[in-house]
Order: sequence, then C-alpha cells, then structure tokens
Amino acid sequence: MKEIRNFSIIAHIDHGKSTLSDRMIQATDIVSDRNFQDQILDNMDIERERGITIKSQTVCLPYKANNGKQYHLNLIDTPGHVDFTYEVSRALASCEGALLLIDASQGVEAQTLANLFLALEHDLEIIPVINKIDLPSADIERVKKQIEDDLGLDSKSAILASAKEGIGIAEVMEAVIEKLPPPQADPDAPLKALIFDSHYDPFRGTIVHFRVIDGRIKAGDQIRFMSNNATYKVEEVGLFQIVRNPSKEITAGQVGYLIAGIKTVSDTRCGDTITLDAKPCSVPMSGFKEAKPVVFASIYPIAADDYSELTVALEKLKLNDASLIYEKDTSVALGFGFRCGFLGLLHLEVVQERLEREFDQSIILTVPSVQYKIILNDGSEHIVDNPALYPDPTTIEQSLEPFIKASIIVPDKYMGAVMKLCLERRGINKNYQYLTSSRIEMIFEIPLSEVIYDFYDKLKTVTQGYGSFDYEIIDYRISKLVKLDILINGERVDALSQLVHEDRAQQRGRIACERLKDEIPRQMFKIAIQGAVGGKIISRSTVNPFRKDVTAKCYGGDISRKRKLLEKQKKGKKRMKMVGKVMLPQSAFLAVLKTDSES
Repeated sequence: MKEIRNFSIIAHIDHGKSTLSDRMIQATDIVSDRNFQDQILDNMDIERERGITIKSQTVCLPYKANNGKQYHLNLIDTPGHVDFTYEVSRALASCEGALLLIDASQGVEAQTLANLFLALEHDLEIIPVINKIDLPSADIERVKKQIEDDLGLDSKSAILASAKEGIGIAEVMEAVIEKLPPPQADPDAPLKALIFDSHYDPFRGTIVHFRVIDGRIKAGDQIRFMSNNATYKVEEVGLFQIVRNPSKEITAGQVGYLIAGIKTVSDTRCGDTITLDAKPCSVPMSGFKEAKPVVFASIYPIAADDYSELTVALEKLKLNDASLIYEKDTSVALGFGFRCGFLGLLHLEVVQERLEREFDQSIILTVPSVQYKIILNDGSEHIVDNPALYPDPTTIEQSLEPFIKASIIVPDKYMGAVMKLCLERRGINKNYQYLTSSRIEMIFEIPLSEVIYDFYDKLKTVTQGYGSFDYEIIDYRISKLVKLDILINGERVDALSQLVHEDRAQQRGRIACERLKDEIPRQMFKIAIQGAVGGKIISRSTVNPFRKDVTAKCYGGDISRKRKLLEKQKKGKKRMKMVGKVMLPQSAFLAVLKTDSES
C-alpha cells in the first residue's frame, strides 16, 4: 500500500488538465507513441472539439521513481464544469491528494476556488502547479501571489510546468510520490468501496469505476450496493491502463473496475458504497446523494415518424449517462416527444449534440425551464417544470422559484459591467471583496431561471473573457410568475409557451414575437404573432402578406372600378386567412430559445 498514490487533477475549464494527463501517461509508457493521441482520456468527439472533460476517466500509471521504487499512481480525471460538481466531489472522495492546476496567464478563477474548497472538504493534500509558463502572457509572480493571497497555499511549493511543451512533468510525478500520503486502509476489514463513476459496454454491461476503502474484492464475490440493496456476482475485476487490464483481486487503497452483469448504468449510482453480501461493512460512505436535474426541456422529433427512433436513441444514451432523466410528453404543435431533466445548460447541449451526432436524430428542443414550486389556495404544493402543466392563475396562492448563490471573479475594471448585468437579471448583490489589488470576487443571489439562458456568454462578453463564474443552488423564494403564451393567427402554440417573471413578460414576449417574425415565411395572407399572459395581449408583430397589384390593368379609368377590385381582393385575403395554415419551421423554435441574446 505504501507504493500506491491516488490523486486527481482539479482546475478551472481550459487550464490544461487534459494536456497534463496526456504528458503523465506518456511519461509512464503505458501507451505506445503510435497509439497515442491528444486528450487520450477524453473519448467523446464533443470533448475533443470543445477541449473540455465531460465524463471523468481513471488510469493507473506504473512509475519508477528517482528512489528506485516502483509506484502505482492512480489518476482520477475529473470534469471541470460547474454542472458536474457532484461527480467531481465523489472522485475527490476517492483520492488522498490533488494537483491544483492554475493557468500562468489567466491566474486563479472561480472554478479553481470552488474545486479547491471541495478538495479541502475531503482533507486532501494539495500540490499547486502553475501551467502554461511558456506563454508570452504568462505572469508567474502574479499567480504565485494569488496562490498565497486567494488560496492560502504555500507558493514556494508550486511547481512550474508547461504540459504542452512537456516542461516540469518529472517534477510533478516526483511531487505526487513525495508530498501525497499513501492510502490509510485495512485490507482485512469487511469490504467497503466507493463508486465514483460508471460507463456502459454493449458486450459486458455496466462497468463500475470504484476505489476500495477497506477490504478486498475478487472475481466470484457476491457484492451488494448499499443504496438500493441490489446484489450481484462479480465476473471480473481489474485496473484501468487506458485499456482494461484484468487482475486477480483489488485490495484496500487501489482504484479499479468491476464487471458484474449489471444491465443499466442507473443501477450503479455515483457515490454509492459496495460491500460483500455475506459480510457487509457497518456504515456506508457519507456524502451520497441522488443526482438532481435543475434544467428541464422537451425534445421532439422533427418528423413524427421518427418518434420510435428517438425513443431508442434516448434509451441508449441513458445507458451511458445516468444523470439524464426523461419521461413521455406530448404537444399539440409538435406531437409526441420527451420531457427531459439535465444537470445544467452544458449537460443539455451535450445531450442534444450526442443525439444528433451519435444517433443521427433531427430534433426540436423547447425553451429550457427550471423547477418552480406552486402553492395552491387549498394549501397543496406542486412542482412545475413544464409550462403546459401550469395551473389556473386563480387557484394559485403563491409561486416560488429557485435562487442560486453566484460567485464571480473578475478584474476590478469590469466591476460596473458585471454589476449592471447581474442587476438586470434580478440579482441581489450580497458582498464583494478584493482578492488582490486588481481582482475582485462578487457574490450575487440570482434566480436560476435568469442564468440558464445565456448568462455565461454575456458574462464572458462584458468581461472580455476574463470573468469566471461558479454557482450553487441555495433555496426557493416567493416570485410573481406568469405563463407567457405565443399565439400565431390567434392559435396558441404550446411548445413556445414559457414561465417567466411578471416584470420580464413583456420584454420576453416582444423579443419572441420579433424573432418569430423573421423566421416564419410570408404567406398570401397576413399573419399575426402575439404574446399573451392569460387573456391580455402584451406584444405583437405581423408578417405582412405577399401583394398582387390587382389594379395594374386599370390604367386610367374610373376610381370606383379600382375600389371594387380592391374590395374583392380584401374579401379573398380574409377567406384565405380563415382556411390557411401557418407551418412553423424548426428555426422558429430555435429562435425563441435564443430570445435573451438581444434582451
């Protein structure tokens, strides 16, 4: 056990986490140069294109240290985005230490702080690493000062590295061995193992990623998951070395995988405890909780015939993504579809892209919504995330919406722009503090519904890319909610409805109408697009009809004859409007999704 080190790399998005992992894997020669590729732990196309980690990965690195001993370094790679904070916390619970990676040009950012606090909650040993020192804009002294002032860590122990150029990799490996403690565990105690991730293999079923806290596990053992008391017989255990490497047993302190004929990923919950069925441990690991979706949207196939294909695609996607929740839904305008719950907006985008790429689905997404609490006059409480299920306003006593605590770190020259943006989104400024002479941390309490559209993009715009943002949901607060309906030629289109705050309804309605006006093709009759709250019309735009000059042949001549022709045309247009149908293109639904981008 003294030759094992379990560690994670934590960082803000785009600070070089995946690149550092690549260099460490190359340093241990577990992959030949011919088979090596950049971002080797990121095996999804979306991860490679966007340069982000979505699904955490694990790799066991055999490393011969300068002292001549052979060590096993278990690197547990974690996602960097705020949507996946719970997965990061479970991965950190499996480690004894962490490398805190900081970009030499960007410095300490919001997610750096958030991940550091997560690591300190688990009493991990922290090694600061200053990355990208080869950049012309790198300011190492400034970053060292931030490590001292903002993070309270010793900057003298910070390792200078450039993962891209391969500088400082040997020093990082040696620091992991010297500064991080080996696991403290009892191999003879009853089995206690923590699940921190899982993925689906079409041939073997669910493959569980776990860390053995106490005891040992081998093929043939009868195991039990403590959250749902499900029992399975272990078929295979082993270590991750890019490919799966089977072994006889996994003992206390080690990180590995197990295969036990588990049919779906949702049976293996992140943070659950594994124990032996015959000789269970007394208490499970603390900190386990169900993944709760915070953003909801409906997904519909563009062609109604593709519904069965979309059903199969979602079932397959669910096998690999246990945090995706969906149920059947129907819409008058769009037919049959699914109401889905996501961990956040990035998770929503990832699911949408995977459905389109991996399963070749053409889909329409409705306006994302959050979960509201509605208390009716009879005292009953309802959770509403779908505008179609919003009750009659006369029966509602009060409505509550979720609030988040947002931590925003920016250079102080952008303070005014960030303040304006947050106050526009109904934010409440709680406090702010200077982290250094030029960087400021601002704490706001903002309704979640105001953040899920394009808040992050707007923040990056007003701070020229230097703003960083992290949030946590705090509580529900009383709010004036209304249901904004969009009417096309007097007909309500349920898929375009949204729940909004009363003060924002007119603005949202106006923008939605303007956007739809640009997307709906012109017809031979006038099309009215209206935003309505209840029976009250609050916004309107009109798609003008094609015109035919029916009086062109009446050059000269009597005015009454022209008037007669115009009256005849007017009646024809009126009749056409009564029988005419307006077909909404897919781009119209996408346009309403982007309503906030110009608000």
